[in-house]
Amino acid sequence: MTAARPLNVWITRAQPGADATAARVRALGHEPFVAPLLTVRPLPDVKIDLSGVRALAFTSANGLRAFAEACPDRSLRVFAVGAATAQAARDAGFQRVLSADGDVDALAEGIAARRAEIGGAVLHPGAAEPAGDLAGALARVKIEVRTLTLYDTVPVRLTDRQLARLSEMDVVLAHSPKAAKALAAVLRASPQPQLRVLALSKAVLKPLARAQVAARASAPFPLEAAMLNLIDRAS
Repeated sequence: MTAARPLNVWITRAQPGADATAARVRALGHEPFVAPLLTVRPLPDVKIDLSGVRALAFTSANGLRAFAEACPDRSLRVFAVGAATAQAARDAGFQRVLSADGDVDALAEGIAARRAEIGGAVLHPGAAEPAGDLAGALARVKIEVRTLTLYDTVPVRLTDRQLARLSEMDVVLAHSPKAAKALAAVLRASPQPQLRVLALSKAVLKPLARAQVAARASAPFPLEAAMLNLIDRAS
């Protein structure tokens, strides 16, 4: 069912991904409101050791961009969790890029299926608090994996002006469990019973189970396009 009017859609993810999502929401005929609840904070003086590494694995575009800024090497094969992360890899200059088009488990399965081609360690650069346990999933199937923390995502306080606009919102998007936790805190302090909450997955939706909202739903597949398809559905 298509919405009878353009909806106001609150985008909570960190920049620069928030602006990309806003463009997709606008293309669907809705009005995005970009008010991130997280910001990306690179860690200083990170040492990158690629000795023995034969592939890179990324579970977010933020991790890809952080690695690309910290390391000039573009020779390694890249395994990306989804299309957005894969495109970020290509934009950064990587030539051999494969997308799992799914979640962390799908990414681990894709890497495991190509273990013979890799022939060495997989480096997983990412956040201090990763959304999923890729390293654990790879270790369980006997693939050598190293983790590298390049950045953290930290909560952002909304301004009074942003808080005042929340009552105008029809839909809010949650892309990660950490963003969902931050959103839950905002909604506890400032309930928005008119909101429909749309999440990238059931795991992302879980921190919002007790939020006072009109409805909540998760995408059938952990892809942003699948989540955005829910905007026009009846609550």
